[in-house]
Amino acid sequence: MSAAEDLNQLTGDSGRRPDASPSGGASQGTGGGRGSGDDLGYRPTCAGASGDARKNALHAAAECIRQHGIPTYKDPVLSADGHVYTDSRSLQDADENTVQAVAQACRDLILTAQLVPDGQAPAPPKLVQAGVKSARCMRANGLPNFRDPTANDLFTPGHGFGMHPEDLPGDKTDPTVQHALQACRSILDEEARASSLGSLTQ
Repeated sequence: MSAAEDLNQLTGDSGRRPDASPSGGASQGTGGGRGSGDDLGYRPTCAGASGDARKNALHAAAECIRQHGIPTYKDPVLSADGHVYTDSRSLQDADENTVQAVAQACRDLILTAQLVPDGQAPAPPKLVQAGVKSARCMRANGLPNFRDPTANDLFTPGHGFGMHPEDLPGDKTDPTVQHALQACRSILDEEARASSLGSLTQ
C-alpha cells in the first residue's frame, strides 16, 4: 500500500472507487498510464456547498498538506459538475511518517473539502480526445497495438495517459517505441497540456 493510500485510510476514506459523476456511475481509477487503478474513494460534492465554498475548502486542505511536510502538493481543481482533479505524485513520493503527520493535522480539513488526496475523477472529454489523437499517431508510427484511452483510463496531470506495457514491443528504449515517440512528440505534448490541472476544468 502506498503512503498516499495510507492517507486516504487515515482520513476516513471508504475504499470505494471514484464515481464517474457526483451522484454515481462508472468507476475511475487513479494515477497515470492506461489501465485500472487501486480501489480508492471518491466523495461526491456535498449538497448545498457552493462552488466557491468547495474551492476554498480544497485550498485550505491543500495548504495544510503543504505546511505539514509535503510542500509541493498542488491545489486540487474543481470542475463545474463537481469533479475534483488532483496531482497525487508528491503524496506518493512522501514517506509514511510524513503522510501520517499530514493525516493527523489535516484530517478535518480534508474531510470538509471531501478530498480524496490520492483520488482522481474520470478524464474529461477534451483529454480523452487528445489521448485518442495520440494513440492514432502511435499506431501509425509502428505501434499497432497502442489502444485508445477512455474516460476510465488512468492519467497523470501534466503527463497524459502514458503508455501501457502490453501495447509496446519492448520498453521505452526500444527503437520502435523511440521512433513513435519522436514522430508523435507534438501530439503527445498536446495531450500532456490537456491533462494539466489548469486544463482539466476548461
